[in-house]
Amino acid sequence: MKTKQPKILKDFLIYLTTITGKSQRTRKEYEYDLVLFFRFLKAVEDDIPTSQIHTIDISEITIDWIKQLTLEDLYLFMEYCEIQRQNSAAARARKVATLKSFFKYLKGKRRLIEENPADELETPKIGKRAPVYLNLQEAQTFIEATKLQQYSARDYCIIMFFLNLGIRVSELCSLNMHSVQGRNVTVIGKGDKERIVYMNDGCLDALNRYLPQRHLYKGDGVEPLFVSQKGTRFARQSIAKIVKQLNTSTLNREKLTPHKLRHTSATLMYKAGADIRSLQHILGHSSVATTQIYTHIEDEQIQEVMKSNPFNNIIM
Repeated sequence: MKTKQPKILKDFLIYLTTITGKSQRTRKEYEYDLVLFFRFLKAVEDDIPTSQIHTIDISEITIDWIKQLTLEDLYLFMEYCEIQRQNSAAARARKVATLKSFFKYLKGKRRLIEENPADELETPKIGKRAPVYLNLQEAQTFIEATKLQQYSARDYCIIMFFLNLGIRVSELCSLNMHSVQGRNVTVIGKGDKERIVYMNDGCLDALNRYLPQRHLYKGDGVEPLFVSQKGTRFARQSIAKIVKQLNTSTLNREKLTPHKLRHTSATLMYKAGADIRSLQHILGHSSVATTQIYTHIEDEQIQEVMKSNPFNNIIM
């Protein structure tokens, strides 16, 4: 059952997509966080057990009610997310970003509040984790497994697009027939930013194998490049299921997702000599700092670099 939202929340969500260019997925995440935030504070205010939080009506929340909120209310909500909901630091960091964006909108864009309680709200520290990726041999094993799939040409093409183009799963799902022009693929990334990625021989060969077997699209509007056996555009969950099936039958790596294939593509391209700026364009990162996550070097490589230092043999 759809939650009835207060007008101020609806206005903010519209602002997110129409003015700031946030994707529908990001909008839904912000919506989820703010609905939870409002429901939690109403539960505290009305002495309702948090076990019943999903039943709380927030439709009557007004700007006057929001004006009474303080930094302590935000801390209380973050404590609830950490202790009771057991949200990770990354999940809590997203909620902080949501709250900061919402209150900044209320003060800076709408001039509805004089004090921004989220100004001093700190973001939880997130430990840096090396991205999970497949080595070249593992990736080849993964590709080989597509031959055993029911729709082998399609699944082979999907995996080759991930590994050669380094695209996100949402970008792959949104590809259309007209996205491919010769060797170039026009990819629509985060914030509807468009980039053109070149297809190498392996990727082009996979596409040419797939197209003659492509299912007939039964929907309306533009023709998607990848069509399910039901004649519909692929959803992210369906692509994830294909990757999971391949993983289960071969490597059985923990939490191997389509995004990990993107990590694999970027890492192996970097190891093959791709420079950081080229990778930034291929991956569609707005900041090179994000791309640098993929340029991790394994300990063994670091040791070899240190050993090859010309000063290594100079011992006094």
